[in-house]
Amino acid sequence: MTTTRLAALGRDEPPLLPLAQRLLAVAESGLPSMLLPGGEAFVFTLSGRQTPGGSWTLERRGISTRYAAITVLGARFLPEDRQHAVLGGHTAQEFTGLLVESLPAVTNLGDAALIAWAAAETEHPKLSDALARVDALDEEDRPQYTVEAAWVLSALAAARGTVDVERRFSAARDRLLRARIGDSPLFPHATGPGLVPWYRSHVSCFADQTYPLQALARAHASDDRGGDPEALAASEACAARICGLQGDGGQWWWHYDARTGGVVEGYPVYSVHQHAMAPTALFDLTDAGGSDFGAAIRKGLRWMTDVPELAAGHEESMIREELGVTWRKVYRGDPKKAVRAARGLGTRLAPNLRLKSLDRVYRPLSVDRECRPYEFGWMLHAWQGGRI
Repeated sequence: MTTTRLAALGRDEPPLLPLAQRLLAVAESGLPSMLLPGGEAFVFTLSGRQTPGGSWTLERRGISTRYAAITVLGARFLPEDRQHAVLGGHTAQEFTGLLVESLPAVTNLGDAALIAWAAAETEHPKLSDALARVDALDEEDRPQYTVEAAWVLSALAAARGTVDVERRFSAARDRLLRARIGDSPLFPHATGPGLVPWYRSHVSCFADQTYPLQALARAHASDDRGGDPEALAASEACAARICGLQGDGGQWWWHYDARTGGVVEGYPVYSVHQHAMAPTALFDLTDAGGSDFGAAIRKGLRWMTDVPELAAGHEESMIREELGVTWRKVYRGDPKKAVRAARGLGTRLAPNLRLKSLDRVYRPLSVDRECRPYEFGWMLHAWQGGRI
């Protein structure tokens, strides 16, 4: 079945449709190798290493509850037989049940919120248990990381039609809206002081933008009393700003100044932002009644094969079908993320300081050869989801 999102891509820029279909095929072929033995948990990452003879080996590393939940959020859009293939023989609802059963040991708010979100979307009968765990971990009046606060709101928005969550929903919505600094359209890294050192409290990342704009759009769409114009406007303003800052090669930049709405440091450029996270958030905003950001989505997707950073003697494909992976990012290779640190501290003191000489010293030519399950989970969510 072709979703309206893929159909629109084929209509608006036909050469990109095969690319999206190619990436979706890689996601489905790659996810089974990211399952741990037993098929009930996903790894944190697959790390690729090339042997002297030119062949590749992939090493499973760690385990991630949040990546498993994100994978479920994407896999739920697949037909049931294909859900079985990527989720170790389980349907999305069945795998959500495994995650819900693990909740007593979950201590991270973001992990719990993603499980609750998956439980709401798959109509799991223990949704109330999942929401209770979120409530227990989300202490009132305590600042949270913005990404995790956004996931809480998305979970509650998804649950609104099934469970009475109005008090918690209103608090989560207001927390995100209050987090912004002055009249900046961008979101900070945390919803309040205390979690981030003072010298980088103004620096926020791309995820700090996409997850809140997605959550606020979903909050608007979940309101059956005429919507939530304030939430929609905040989502729209954030989306317009990051799209306005998008790189000439379609790059979604990584670090922003939450006070001014400018870019602090562009690199790394992450594949997941290009093919999955930006499309997921911007599509959800459009579906909620917001503007059409399709041109920016297509421009970002195109980066996956037209990578300007890897041109002129540095060519390397970010998509490796034979391995079932997309390489994670293009980055500078600077020791201890020196460029980010210098620009973070510099913009703290002088918001418009760019230190352009660093671009000549540390060029973004390195490829991080690893791949994580959530990259494919959001890929499935972005292109298989939406209104059909």
